[in-house]
Formats: sequence, structure tokens, C-alpha cells
Amino acid sequence: MRKAPLSLEELRVAIRGGEIDTVVLALTDMQGRLQGKRFHAPYFLDEVVSHGSEGCNYLLAVDVDMNTVDGYAMSSWERGYGDFAMKPDLTTLRRVPWQPGTAMLLADLEWLDRSGPVVASPRQILRRQLDRLAAHGLTAYAGTELEFVLFRDSYEEAWRRGYRDLTPANQYNVDYSLLGTARVEPLLRRIRTEMAGAGLTPESAKGECNLGQHEIAFRYDEAVACADHHVIYKNGAKEIAAQEGMSITFMAKPNAREGNSCHIHFSLRDRDGRSAMLGDGPAHLSVTGQRVLAGLLDSMRELSLFFAPNVNSYKRYQPGSFAPTALRWGTDNRTCALRLVGHGQGMRVENRAPGADVNPYLAIAALVAGAVHGIERELELGEECTGNAYDDPAADRVPASLRDALTLWQSSTIAKDAFGAEVVAHYANHAKVELAAFDAAVTDWELTRGFERL
Repeated sequence: MRKAPLSLEELRVAIRGGEIDTVVLALTDMQGRLQGKRFHAPYFLDEVVSHGSEGCNYLLAVDVDMNTVDGYAMSSWERGYGDFAMKPDLTTLRRVPWQPGTAMLLADLEWLDRSGPVVASPRQILRRQLDRLAAHGLTAYAGTELEFVLFRDSYEEAWRRGYRDLTPANQYNVDYSLLGTARVEPLLRRIRTEMAGAGLTPESAKGECNLGQHEIAFRYDEAVACADHHVIYKNGAKEIAAQEGMSITFMAKPNAREGNSCHIHFSLRDRDGRSAMLGDGPAHLSVTGQRVLAGLLDSMRELSLFFAPNVNSYKRYQPGSFAPTALRWGTDNRTCALRLVGHGQGMRVENRAPGADVNPYLAIAALVAGAVHGIERELELGEECTGNAYDDPAADRVPASLRDALTLWQSSTIAKDAFGAEVVAHYANHAKVELAAFDAAVTDWELTRGFERL
């Protein structure tokens, strides 16, 4: 079993010594956000450790504004909006350095009647796919690279301004610039060091292309741990920025410049802990590695809902933007959706399709499902792309919109076989809710074009 960054006994000692007085129990919702409760620490030890807690089951059946919406089987007015059980995962217990006197841990969701786990919960969806992979003697490892845009305005000021005319932390492209990133190093340093204090393993920080855009990378890890770290970091980075009077957005496409990506590095290991991807085939791929890449390519359009879950996600896919449009693979080729990187035991595939708005549990689950699809069907890998994939007229393309992705998802046999009808219906409804809200909205674009001139 994985060792927790903070053991239960260490927590007891810290509580007795007055170091910790609050324990956060969190779950990840459909949007990839942390939701949950803050407990008085002694109560957490006395009651929650043994018995868990409860949360309203609408937490997996609301839109981004936390509005109750129709169409979900698990949660509705007709079903009374009951609770599900939040079962603490003590292997995720850790300190929260950016909140005084606080520890936190994640929860798995189960039904109160003990009928089993909540299968549509993101963490459970990923666990189910990993079980399918384990049947083949394989384990998944992943790393997520989250980009964000940093503004010198607080979240409250950004709200008051309608998110217009904000001041980016940098006024020019600071991609790899040490001078430009030094302007915000106090904040970046605080995020890195405090994430390390929470048990994550930061690797590096670098500037990116958009104004005020940065990326902090963390060490590759087992799939569930990677997703856990992703949601803890994303939530914590926003909290730290807010404490500094600044704001961070992880929108996939916050403006007309480069979008925020979440490239996911992905590989498989065998029972001996060695790479299952490395071999003597094309680009040093094993037969398993070739089938994995073939499965990822074959499934990507149908599973796009898990890589690009929002209306805004699809605006990132522009030719020449470093966001992929062509479903091709290539060695160290950033024009492809799948970029093969690393060498030796570190060989891995980088999926460049997800944006920073992605739910990591769902995206990694889709990668595992694609890998299993390729392995079980013994798919053959097509030729490597060695040129500009944006200009490849024969390549399949990422869906053009959330509406297209929803159609593919609902008709997908790959999705139904991998995730089951309940999960497919649940996340199809999530997309329908987002599309209905977008279709009803009057946008700035419409006002600018039509207020006077039409």
C-alpha cells in the first residue's frame, strides 16, 4: 500500500500538540474540482476516521455554477437529493502548508445503503479502468503538465470587471525566459515549496507563450496518485494566488492567444516494474507499445468528452497553435496529438489533446481505456508522422466542438464497453447541460457585432 505523506499517528500527534486543528475531507466532482467539508480535528479523529462522512449526491449532478439540473439518474428532486458516503482514503492524508493548522485527505464515494461504489464518480471511473489494465499484468503511470495564466488582479476584482481588462503578470511572451519569470518567482516559488510540503514532488516551473502564462510540473507517478496530486495542486495554486491578491485561470482558451494545455504523459509498466512500451519495433516500441498507441489514436475522437469537457475546450484546437488538430503520432513531434518522448525505461507518450480545464481522473481513465482497446483488439499502429501534422489532409481530426464530441461519445461502442451505460449517460448529460447553457447565453461577440450594426 502506498505510504501517506502524513500518517494517522503523525496526525494524532500534531493535533495533540496544537499544530493541526482542521482536517479537510474532499471529493472530486465532475468538473475536476475539490468539494467537501472542514472538520474540527479531534472530531475527525473520533468519528470520521472510523465512520466516514456524508455529502449530498447532487455534488455529481450540478453544473459549474452549482445549479441543480435535470437528466441525472443518480440525483434529482424525485429521488430527494439524498447523500452518498464519503469514505476517507488515509493514503492521501497530508498537511496543507498554505492553510494554517490544516491537513487534508481525499474520499472515495459509496452509496449509503452499502450497495457499492458510486460508479460515475471520477476517482472510481479511473480505478475501474486500472483494474481492466491490471488483468493484462500492466500498471499505468502518468504525469500532467498544467498551464495557467496569472493575473495581478484578485479574483474579486476580476469578477467586478466581468473578467475584462485584467493585468497579466507578464506583458510579453516569457516562454523559457528567466528574466520574465523572475517577475513572478515569489508566487511560483511559494506554490512549488508549499506543494512539496503537502507531499507532492515539484520538478520545475517555466514561462509559456501567452501573456502571464506559466507551467509548474510535477513528477510522474502511478495513475491515481497523479490525478490526486493534480486536483490538490490546482485547487491549492488558486488558493495561494488568492492569498497574494492575484488570480489564476486554468481555462482551456482564456483569450485569443495560446490556450492552457494539460499535456498528459502516459506509459505502462509490467509486473516487474519495467516499461511495457519499450521494444525493438518502430521508434523503439514494443508490440504492446505499438498496440497502445494504436488504441489511443483509434479511441481518441470517441472519448474526446473526457479530454475536452467544456464548450471552451474546443476553441484551443487551432492550426499552428501547439494544440493538436490531427490525430497522428510522431517521435518528439509537437504537431501531433500523440508525441513519443523519453528514452529507455523513461519512454512514454505525451497526449497533447487535453486542456487545463480537464478532469484528470477522467482523462487518464480515457487513456487507459484506449490502451486496453488497442491491446485487446491487437490493433496495428499506422505510420509515424515526421512532418507537419497540421497539414496532413488524410489525418483524422479532433472534434470541432463539444456538440460533435457528445455525438461521438453517445454512439461510441468503445465508451460503452469501457465505462458502461451508466457512466456514458451521466457524462453525456453533463455535456448536454453545458451546451444548453451556452446556447441560451448572449455573448460579448454577439453584442459587439449586433448591438448597433444589425
